[in-house]
Formats: sequence, C-alpha cells, structure tokens
Amino acid sequence: METIGGMDLTFEKLNDNPTRAWASLVVIELKTLKPIYKHVVEDIVDFPYIPTFLAFRELPLLLKLYETAKVKPDVYFIDGQGLAHPRGCGIASHFGVETGEVSVGVAKNRLFGYAKDPSSERGSYTYLRYKGKIVGAMVRTKEKTAPVYISVGHRISLKTAIELVLKTSKYRIPEPTRLAHNFLQLVRRKKLKAS
Repeated sequence: METIGGMDLTFEKLNDNPTRAWASLVVIELKTLKPIYKHVVEDIVDFPYIPTFLAFRELPLLLKLYETAKVKPDVYFIDGQGLAHPRGCGIASHFGVETGEVSVGVAKNRLFGYAKDPSSERGSYTYLRYKGKIVGAMVRTKEKTAPVYISVGHRISLKTAIELVLKTSKYRIPEPTRLAHNFLQLVRRKKLKAS
C-alpha cells in the first residue's frame, strides 16, 4: 500500500432538502503523509437526513467523486461507519461494495457497539462489540485526545485498518480525512461567497 485517500462531504444547508453539497477526495502518500492529489465535486442532494441511513443521502455524491477522480488510492478512508452500524453496513461499506475498492470507516463519534475507553497513550485501542461480536475499534490517535471510531468498510481487516489509521495520524483525525475536510471547507466558503 502506497496511497490512502480521504473522502468527506459537506452541505450548503444541512437541514434543507434538496440542498447543494460538495464532496472531496485528498490522496496522500503513505510514506510522507503529503497530499499528491485533490479533487472536489458539487451536486444537489435530495434524499432527506435520516439517522443511520446516511449512505442513501451521501453515497451518490461520493460515487460521482470516485468516478471523476483521476487518481485512485490503494485505500479509501471515509468519514462515517463501516461494520459498526446497526445494520452492519454503514457508508464506508456501501462505498466499498459499490466500487470494489478497499475502504475503512473513520468516524468522530460512536454510532453502534460498546467499548471501554482505551488508555490515554497514542496507539492504544479497545474493540467495539455488539452481542459479543467485534464490529470496530476505539482508537487513540493522539495522546490524551478523544479516540476515533474505526470499522471495516470493505476488503480489509480491522487490524490493518487500525495500523493504517495510526500510521496516517498526526492529530486526532487521520491525515487523509482531515485534509479532505479542510479542503472541502475552503471550497465551500469560496462557493458560498461567489453565490
């Protein structure tokens, strides 16, 4: 594995439907953590926000982003859940199955499963479980900082997903998704200012 892509999505008006939305992809080189490619798409999202049905609202725009990107990374980090979802198939899993790509759910908040807090050291983690089954992990990417929630999206083991998240984390959020989010906020501000 040499490249990791982070995908994120934002809306003009989160609670409106339909609303204008943007999705971004930032691809970084694993050995340097430096961005080598950035891409953004814009479209109208018209599926309402319904908790735990995020993929139905956001996936069409992520697929447009994927299809129009000129660089395809080895692994995709997606801001959302994979297996750690009430139906075992969050947006990271949907994306992976639709595209056949390797994907990892990297979320800021717990949606599903139970875990004890990992110790405060960077690199510590505990498993998220539901009915005795491991569905993901709470991973401490930065010392004394809130953990992130990692789950398998598609075609990757949880162990490898945790290793990649830790390898790509300087701050709380791994670089691919952190840079995708920052890039998206710049684009959003420019577009809103221009309209």
